Amino acid sequence: MKKIISIQVLIVVLFLQQVNAQAIQYITKGDQTQLLQKQVIQSSKSNTSSITIEVDAQKTFQTMEGFGFALTGGSAGLMDALPAEKKTALLKELFGAGPDHLGISYIRISMGASDLDANVFSYCDLPKGETDPQLTKFNLSQDTLHLIPMIQAALKLNPTLKIMASPWSPPVWMKSNGFSMGGHLLKQYYDSYALYFVKYIKAMKAKGITIHSLTMQNEPEHGGNNPSLLMDAEEQKVFLRDHLGPLLAKEQIKTEVILYDHNADHPNYPISILNDPKAKAYAAGSAFHLYLGDESALSKVHEAHPDKKLYFTEQWTGAKGSFDGDLFWHTEHVVLGTINHWSSAVIEWNLAANAKYEPHTLGGCTECKGALTIQGEEISRNVSYYIIGHISKFVPPGSKRIASKSSSDLIKTSSFLLPNGKKVSIVLNAGSLNNIALKNKQQIYSITLPAGSVSTIVW
Repeated sequence: MKKIISIQVLIVVLFLQQVNAQAIQYITKGDQTQLLQKQVIQSSKSNTSSITIEVDAQKTFQTMEGFGFALTGGSAGLMDALPAEKKTALLKELFGAGPDHLGISYIRISMGASDLDANVFSYCDLPKGETDPQLTKFNLSQDTLHLIPMIQAALKLNPTLKIMASPWSPPVWMKSNGFSMGGHLLKQYYDSYALYFVKYIKAMKAKGITIHSLTMQNEPEHGGNNPSLLMDAEEQKVFLRDHLGPLLAKEQIKTEVILYDHNADHPNYPISILNDPKAKAYAAGSAFHLYLGDESALSKVHEAHPDKKLYFTEQWTGAKGSFDGDLFWHTEHVVLGTINHWSSAVIEWNLAANAKYEPHTLGGCTECKGALTIQGEEISRNVSYYIIGHISKFVPPGSKRIASKSSSDLIKTSSFLLPNGKKVSIVLNAGSLNNIALKNKQQIYSITLPAGSVSTIVW
């Protein structure tokens, strides 16, 4: 009799928990009247909405690895120049855990200078005419001034922070044109350049920084940036297969190698490398940007090589963009779009710039808006902060994408099952006011989506 009563009590408790269950909604509107604003939602007994987002937590897809920004040399310098108290508070806001923090879990850094450093440098710069194939003069150069201290501070707040490194150019003496822009890696220096990666990974490790992943070249099909390097698919395949991959294996370095790192208009670039079994053995996945092409290209790579991961590694918001336009486009295509096409990480471009979109190299990006604007001691948060914040704050690494489908083409969504068993749904409503039903089996929430907004719902 006691056992029957206990079961009945348990059923009643579970029923009451279901009836009284709460979801938390966080809203950012394109007109900026709400910015990650929190509200509580009670569960419903029935679905009375005309639009339903049907979630199936039993159907899982890729595991998420993290979300964040590029911590460029320029970003690190601006942050490091803040007064100590403000710098500490900002780092905690960005890399700390909990509802009051952004929860950045993946950053991308440049090997040597990117175009958002104040000047061009590598880790083995030499007077013109000199070479150093054994890299006896290798050193971490200007990274020791600001970038490495900022990474070390971030790791104290989040020891599991993942770091991806990408070169914009090798030392110019390794290049066909002897210049920081464009040119190709000379074949006689393929072994030297592989050693350059190994020395970098080891030197960063000595500073307490583990390089979780690397790409072999930022935007290998774009030689017009400063710095930059042209590296076609055949060159990248040979470099990985015959030089970098074997050396990393010999040195027992576990850093993952990611292919391509450029626009979604050429998915055949990474596919052609992965089609070579020896090269494929050294590759963990492929990375994409969206300045050209469509996010559906990621699924083409997944379909060709489903055993390899996919990443989204760069998209900038610019000086001429609007808050609402960038919020909607990036949420639809960069966040929801690439994740729904198998991306395991989403990394936007620079974390910080000043009010003049500096620093940058001569010939670098003059309009790249940071997630933060840091002007002297003043800090303002821009649209990219909220684009990434809507997922980085609520979807920790280890979460799984789950099946999620909207009954309206006007409502874009993606959903996740968290390690703690909760679910998160990110919903974009770029149109008019809508009421939706968020449903998983018998669990239903009636939710109001404000016109022109992004919502993250934790339920």
